[in-house]
Amino acid sequence: MPRPTGRVLTLLELLQSGGTRTVAELADRLGVDGRTVRRYVDHLIDLDVPVESVRGRYGGYRLAPGYRLPPLMLSDDEALAVLLGLVAGRRAGLMTAERTASETVSAKIRRVLPKHVARRLDTLLESLAFTDQPGEFATPDAGVLLTIADAVRHRRPVSIRYTDRDGRRSERTLHTYGIVAHSGRWYVTGTDPEIGEDRTFRLDRIADARTLPGSFEAPVGPDPAQRVLSGFATAEYRHEVTLRIYGTVEQIRAHLPASVASLEEHAPTAGKDRATERWLRVELRAERLDWLPPALASLDRPFVIERPDELRDLVIALADRLASYARQA
Repeated sequence: MPRPTGRVLTLLELLQSGGTRTVAELADRLGVDGRTVRRYVDHLIDLDVPVESVRGRYGGYRLAPGYRLPPLMLSDDEALAVLLGLVAGRRAGLMTAERTASETVSAKIRRVLPKHVARRLDTLLESLAFTDQPGEFATPDAGVLLTIADAVRHRRPVSIRYTDRDGRRSERTLHTYGIVAHSGRWYVTGTDPEIGEDRTFRLDRIADARTLPGSFEAPVGPDPAQRVLSGFATAEYRHEVTLRIYGTVEQIRAHLPASVASLEEHAPTAGKDRATERWLRVELRAERLDWLPPALASLDRPFVIERPDELRDLVIALADRLASYARQA
């Protein structure tokens, strides 16, 4: 027969699964009477676990938010899911500046894992391979991230102290639409009310954020992720490139994604879908051009370079090199 302490922990696990549990349901699951269930609830309350009573026909007990995190009961599969999520998050760069937090929580969970579950996890991690190498990611401050998330949810203006890529510091006001994770970095997108334009900022470059009085209405149109990708494609760089490429949207996007280039039909034809080959105008901005000739070659589609002439020279030079390599015995 389970000891009372074991039943109290089982009660906590049942309550943590969510919703309101009736006394009759809890008594049946624990194998005790209703009076004993109430006594176990009192034990949890004595341990500062925030259990609240719900009155009414469908009343019972449920967990309420508390001033601290209560003991968390995880099943074997839930523990594995948490640990794998931490591994994937670290590799993707989707962690806050408190990097040790993910390491300490992993250690805490692994310390209490049953041996057979720990062996399963070790076997999985030893067998798991990633197609990319883990990088060093610039991660945002947890306080900044949570402050901006709250501003996004409640449509509140936020004041930020920002350092751009050239090291220039400024204080800005932003009407935030959303937070976007892209390629191992966190971004916030919104409108700068002083200039009336959409702006995107890297969260790891924000030193401080605080919400301001007032509210705003988010505009209709693209969602935050699309706004971030469009911002990348139209950012100010050294070279402005315009091409015409004959192919489908999917063929072009496979080598020039939305974060790199914008697409529009050249002399659009009504009724044409994305899978139909046709001339598409491609516009992008780049700090360097040397990566574009190989990308155009990998497309293996007819293309016309409208600008700049420098790109045309680089493509011709690449073609000459490839031809000379092919002639070698």
